[in-house]
Amino acid sequence: MTASHYFHTIRHLRPAQIFWRLRFRLHQPKPDLREPPLCRKSVATWALPCEHRQSMVGKDTFIFLNESRQVANKGAWNDPCVEKLWLYNLHYFDDLTAVGAVNRCEWHVRLIERWIDENPPGFGNGWEPYPISLRIVNWIKWALSGGALPPRAIASLAIQIRFLCERLEFHLLGNHLLANAKALIFAGAFFKQEEAKEWLTKGLAILRRELPEQILEDGGHFERSAMYHAIILEDLLDIENVVKAYGLQETYNFHMVVKMRDWLAAMSHPDGRIAFFNDAAFGIAAGLAELNEYAERLRHPVRGALGDGVLHMADSGYVRLQKNDAVLIVDAAPIGPSYLPGHAHADTLSFELSLFGQRVIVNSGTSCYGSSLERQRQRGTAAHNTLVIDGQDSSEVWGGFRVARRAQVKSLNIEEKTSGFCVDASHDGYGRLSGRNLHRRRWLISDGLLVIEDEVTGAFGHAEIRFHLHPDITVFEVGVDSVSLRLTNGSLVTVVIEGVNLVVERTTWHSYFGVVTPNICLTGMLTSPKVRTIINWRENG
Repeated sequence: MTASHYFHTIRHLRPAQIFWRLRFRLHQPKPDLREPPLCRKSVATWALPCEHRQSMVGKDTFIFLNESRQVANKGAWNDPCVEKLWLYNLHYFDDLTAVGAVNRCEWHVRLIERWIDENPPGFGNGWEPYPISLRIVNWIKWALSGGALPPRAIASLAIQIRFLCERLEFHLLGNHLLANAKALIFAGAFFKQEEAKEWLTKGLAILRRELPEQILEDGGHFERSAMYHAIILEDLLDIENVVKAYGLQETYNFHMVVKMRDWLAAMSHPDGRIAFFNDAAFGIAAGLAELNEYAERLRHPVRGALGDGVLHMADSGYVRLQKNDAVLIVDAAPIGPSYLPGHAHADTLSFELSLFGQRVIVNSGTSCYGSSLERQRQRGTAAHNTLVIDGQDSSEVWGGFRVARRAQVKSLNIEEKTSGFCVDASHDGYGRLSGRNLHRRRWLISDGLLVIEDEVTGAFGHAEIRFHLHPDITVFEVGVDSVSLRLTNGSLVTVVIEGVNLVVERTTWHSYFGVVTPNICLTGMLTSPKVRTIINWRENG
């Protein structure tokens, strides 16, 4: 990467992040092996939390990120040949609260014992703060659900919590710091005595400080990923659950849950699953239905279904338009908080479209982390439904989790017209190119019709507009500037792109980590600065 990439990335960091990053690297705490505090008895019923997919499928066999591996010896916990994210999942212990966990109780007890024996304090992936945070919560949730933590596990929990207190992720902030705070709150509720009170106080202090910034006024999480938003919504429901179980509910206010549920509903398609803007995939976070059911078990009100109209999530920057059989979700958002763009994609002015309850136009999703070329491709503009100029990304995504120069959305305008709804916006992400280009896009949705108008100002050598189709969509009758599509319910969709040379490309969609699904991308090579796309549909054609 160039010096420019580093400069335009580092200049957005907060000074405190740099300080804490240096401290995190230089300060290596020693594990505190003192006896644990006494455990507190719960005073109320622990509500059934969300149950995730089973990941432990044998006594030493696990499936994470759709990849199965055996963990048969001590070295497997930190195998350098295995992707780090897979190993992180191994240390989370999510299976303790997964579907059918009660039937794997003996496996879980043995796994806990193995982890303690094979992961000495302070060593390896399992002692990094994020895995520690998730594991602390999962062990305590397992105990609250009827699992019997052996004395060695209680002692290990205390050691892990003390170690976490010295490794809180103030250098990363965002969802990582919230996960740390959640672990401290769970620990402070589960244990008693003065030390546990300090954990609870510290966790709640972080939560109270971070939530007003991280949860925007429209209810969205400030990292602008529906996947991470769902994770954090579940975190807040879990915290509500645990403080109620231990009679500590006066310590925390749960009002943000209402807005967060509304935001997640708006950022979900009619199939009930999240839209793919920024880092997003299925199977990592609980779904909308599961989270709503969990909230209702905690006595939150039942949510109603979304109807026709415009929902402008002004603080996070997304717009949802619903008109009869069509749902359109538009990205007019910043890439995320300026100092924390790690989960951002270069997807400004992209969109997703569902018709008759089925996804039709989709962003490409996320199947991997790390710093691979595939990770870079999935974050790039060409993997989204927007316009690419001279092969460049609208925001300079690089290094797996970094962003240098960023696109800024300009002059967003939303109108309700007689025939439907209109959204108009532009971005300056290509202003760094020699042509000083500005991309303007306008969506107009009405009964059975979506018109998209794109305009590029400034000179450019090559520009293309891209529409990625869901894998279930059948393409036929390909013309010079048009294609016909068939949905699984038999409905017909016609796409005409005026002002381009149309190419039908084969590419891939990534709905889950570790999964690659072939799909089609409609690519229009611009022959003029203006492009008009007309999408019309009729049911059961």
